[in-house]
Amino acid sequence: MWTAIGFGDQSVTLKSLVIVVCILNTSLPRVSAISTPMPKDKKKRARNVGTASAAQNALGRTLATPNTNLGQHFLKNPMIVTQIVAKAAIRGTDVCLEVGPGTGNLTVKLLDQAKRVVAVEFDPRMVAELQKRIQHTEHVNHLQIIHGDVMRVQLPFFDVCVANLPYQISSPFVFKLLAHRPMFRCAVIMFQEEFAKRLSAKPGDELYCRLSVNTQLLAKVDQLLKVGRNNFRPPPKVESRVVRIEPRNPPPPVNFTEWDGMIKIIFNRKNKTLHSGFVTKSVLKILEENYKTYCSLNSELPEGDINIKQMVEEVLSFEGFGQKRGAKMDQDDFLMYIIRAFDTFWLN
Repeated sequence: MWTAIGFGDQSVTLKSLVIVVCILNTSLPRVSAISTPMPKDKKKRARNVGTASAAQNALGRTLATPNTNLGQHFLKNPMIVTQIVAKAAIRGTDVCLEVGPGTGNLTVKLLDQAKRVVAVEFDPRMVAELQKRIQHTEHVNHLQIIHGDVMRVQLPFFDVCVANLPYQISSPFVFKLLAHRPMFRCAVIMFQEEFAKRLSAKPGDELYCRLSVNTQLLAKVDQLLKVGRNNFRPPPKVESRVVRIEPRNPPPPVNFTEWDGMIKIIFNRKNKTLHSGFVTKSVLKILEENYKTYCSLNSELPEGDINIKQMVEEVLSFEGFGQKRGAKMDQDDFLMYIIRAFDTFWLN
């Protein structure tokens, strides 16, 4: 896909995108790596840890009470668990990363398939439950439990990721995963249904957005299963979907931070033309400031009579892409028309 566009193995780190990138810190809210929220009230937290009516899982074990303040909704349907493991296509030599193992219904199935499982769990009650469940089994030496916030811990090497994580960290977790090196083979993850649809949305779809473009730049995304709310304990307020994410290997030859700065401008008004998005006073002002900053950092003198608007207008006229709309463009469009156009006018 990428060599056909003409970049080959060269990294695309363009002056034009450097000019754009500071948009990340100025005009729109930034999606950052957030931690799983904890209840502020200690008394409230203590009540959640209590032993309210315990339920039974498929194997007859007593389970700890889910803490919905931590986004906990335990998958209770063993058929869904089996399907998730099958879709992950785990090999006997694989290290499997599991995020949000809870009481271990999925963990024990993963241990049957993988060489080793690394489970990241935030809730100390679930850590204790999982340790208790595994301690007298043949899997005890094949499970590593990391007690911590998955958005803060340094992830170890793994081949496959399987996760039923709190939905509020879906977006930052996806991009933490895709930035992980060395690259993993695939991830099979449970998401809120609408978020899952956004991940794989195509140009022209109502849900096509910045998340769609950025995820599909870095990975192939496939919808696997729809999971109804009644398959969880307690049932969440939304339907869920299981998605397979397979990183593009090798990754596309672009600087992702700069790319995202450009995509953010375009999808701030995705149904408007690119021309209307790039020539607003606020965007032009930031582009000019960033251009001067770029020149300063690279010991270059900015052109004294530079006219940013005129430069942008020239770029927008390149093959008429100024009349295109972000909602209808795919990754090839962005790479072909935008990066090449900015390269032509601002680097040559």
